[in-house]
Amino acid sequence: MSFRVDERATDYREIDRFDGGVGWIAHPEEQMQRASHALEVDGEVWVVDPVDAEGIDDLFAEFGDVAGVVVGLDRHKRDAAAIADRHDVPVYLPDWFTGVTEEIDAAVARFDDELSDTGIRAITVVDSRFWQEIALYNPADGTLVVPETVGTADFFLAGDERLGVHPMLRLKPPRTALRGVAPERVLVGHGAGVMDGAARVLEDALSRSRKRAPRLYAETAWEMLPV
Repeated sequence: MSFRVDERATDYREIDRFDGGVGWIAHPEEQMQRASHALEVDGEVWVVDPVDAEGIDDLFAEFGDVAGVVVGLDRHKRDAAAIADRHDVPVYLPDWFTGVTEEIDAAVARFDDELSDTGIRAITVVDSRFWQEIALYNPADGTLVVPETVGTADFFLAGDERLGVHPMLRLKPPRTALRGVAPERVLVGHGAGVMDGAARVLEDALSRSRKRAPRLYAETAWEMLPV
């Protein structure tokens, strides 16, 4: 699963546009399909797990001024610092994340169960030695952003799934963390989001994760065979 680390994208593919935000994939040819999002709240833009691209500031400007850049997964630092510095705003991290600030060359602000004063809830999804992840949920418009636990890139999906649980979490998906959330849309860190029927699709992905795991692993192994 190759991806570019240091090369800024010269273009991007827009995804997930709705009244309260938009997403993009900066390197559409990547197998990992790293997706980024900008969420609008009261005329301000919150950029989530961004991969930078030329012209992306114009996309932000359609929704307002950038208020902050959010890292929702400890390993999704991506280009957060570069974008935050360009807009003279902090990189926002959950207050319980550890081992992340050292790799962010920008001002850092912390938040707990709400992202600043936006009304966006921060939901702890995975908290382990090897994986720290929150989901962001805006009850005002039903938007749920899940950086890594679920995705729509091919390596997340078994068979005809629209949304799949990460291969490493398939056997023990974090259903409890997302219980009671009935989103209008699910935006993900890998692939385009689910923009219709999202609550049902999310519940299906979590509830049938273990049952579908053998098929996902078999399909993934097949794709990795030499040709």
